[in-house]
Amino acid sequence: MNEQISKFLQERIDAGDFPSAVYLVAEKGEIVFTDALGFAVVEPERIPARLDTIYDLASVTKVVASGLVAAKLYENGKLDLDERLGTYLPEFVTDDKRAITMKNLLVHDSGLSGWLPTYLLAENPNDVIATLANIPLEYQTAKDVVYGDPNFIVLGALIKKTVDKSLDELCREMIFQPLGLRDTCFNPTETLRKRIAASEKGNEFERELSVEKGYLQPPAIPTSRHSDSNSAFRNYQIWGEVHDGNAYFMGGVAGHAGLFSTAEEVFKIAQQLLPKYTQLLKPETCELFRTNFTPGMNEDRSFAFQLASTKDSTAGTKMSPVSFGHNGFTGTSLWIDPGKERIFVLLTNRTHNHALPFANINSVRRKFHDIAIDLLNER
Repeated sequence: MNEQISKFLQERIDAGDFPSAVYLVAEKGEIVFTDALGFAVVEPERIPARLDTIYDLASVTKVVASGLVAAKLYENGKLDLDERLGTYLPEFVTDDKRAITMKNLLVHDSGLSGWLPTYLLAENPNDVIATLANIPLEYQTAKDVVYGDPNFIVLGALIKKTVDKSLDELCREMIFQPLGLRDTCFNPTETLRKRIAASEKGNEFERELSVEKGYLQPPAIPTSRHSDSNSAFRNYQIWGEVHDGNAYFMGGVAGHAGLFSTAEEVFKIAQQLLPKYTQLLKPETCELFRTNFTPGMNEDRSFAFQLASTKDSTAGTKMSPVSFGHNGFTGTSLWIDPGKERIFVLLTNRTHNHALPFANINSVRRKFHDIAIDLLNER
């Protein structure tokens, strides 16, 4: 542990930003600082966070699962960044979508919406991709970065169609098993529940967002433990299953969310993105993660990641501009500085035991990185 980092995060726990935090800071392949603080579960019981507490990574799934698998398939010649999406998924051969490429999905400039409740729009999980293909683009392709889950929902389907294997199966074969990971998975078993940090009670946030965006009328709000066309929202304590409603609707496995892991195992996956330490990729493939594919746009994006050179990124003020990272809605984040060979993992469960609105913890992420970098520089 490091007293300064732990003290700062404990202060944010005491302030009510999140009930727990596990952090890990590594340099040149070695873990330098790590600690677990607060309570991973507050209700229905109190369970302290531990270094091996398993967190719902939310959108960090995009980079440590979908992005890494896509990079490996690209490396093997099975995916082409510039190939049009319709080549893989014929549903997207439409007037407004025929120009979208795989790269557009990876850097979030496809023109697809930032968020859609597919569980309200599709008849069943098998219809999600066709539903997304039939919804008009909200933005012009390759003009602006508009970060959104639909890009990686589609990417996950593209990967599955290309190799005829589900994303969770591919992740097991290509990432988890080769690295010897034991606590990283989609749809964790009930036996792991006591080690998992809890999330929101019900889907209040997505329910309100669905009303706000006009997908749901306030009086007609279904609630049920089951997710089908007539019962879109859960109304119980989400604990041990994916928080994201679209991923839950799709069976817990999706390109944008659904992965659970510990800080140490996220670190082990993150090492695969650094040329000197990767066991899974060719060193030259790792350059994709630090390459800016959207120069001159509103965000600097690399292969699946945001770059620290993006204004107001959560990298903080001291990380190299070519550093790359990603946040997760549940309160997770991963940032990597390839030049310094540093990895920063911060896992919190900000949606748990917290009334809406949830705390915006971007300033916490930035300060965590700044403190950690100062400490590393002093060594």
